[in-house]
Amino acid sequence: MTEDTATTLPRPPVVTIRTPRAADLPQLADMIAALAAHHGDAAETTPAQLERDLFGPHPWIAALVAEAADALIGYAIMVPMYRAQEGKRGMDLHHLFVADGHRGNGIGQHLVDCARDHALKAGCDFLSVSAATGNFAAHRFYEHMDFKPRPVTGMRFLQALA
Repeated sequence: MTEDTATTLPRPPVVTIRTPRAADLPQLADMIAALAAHHGDAAETTPAQLERDLFGPHPWIAALVAEAADALIGYAIMVPMYRAQEGKRGMDLHHLFVADGHRGNGIGQHLVDCARDHALKAGCDFLSVSAATGNFAAHRFYEHMDFKPRPVTGMRFLQALA
């Protein structure tokens, strides 16, 4: 085959996993809304709330974003956890999202790997994640990533404040 007749396949975009910047917050809010819609929920999160929770005087969450070709294509949001009876710190992988058209390329796995690294650097003993009961694709994904299924026990109660 000569150079003139060779077929070149398009290269996938280079993906970078990094912490978000203030300029990313509108795109991050849009992806949160897309994940909520996927689960039949409505998102109320605003860029201002994300700014408060990521960059405010008392950051409440940690996040990672996946960027390709100057656009965000995925994210992970982590929230600290604690098991008082064991004295163990953990991180809950509260959200994991990869945009349509980018799934199946290892981006979700890369985000989980980076979330694990973040948790280890924060001194955590475990990383936790949950998936809806019928979301078997997510169950397989997390089991493939070496998460072990644990039974859900008891009820969770909520009381609105203010």
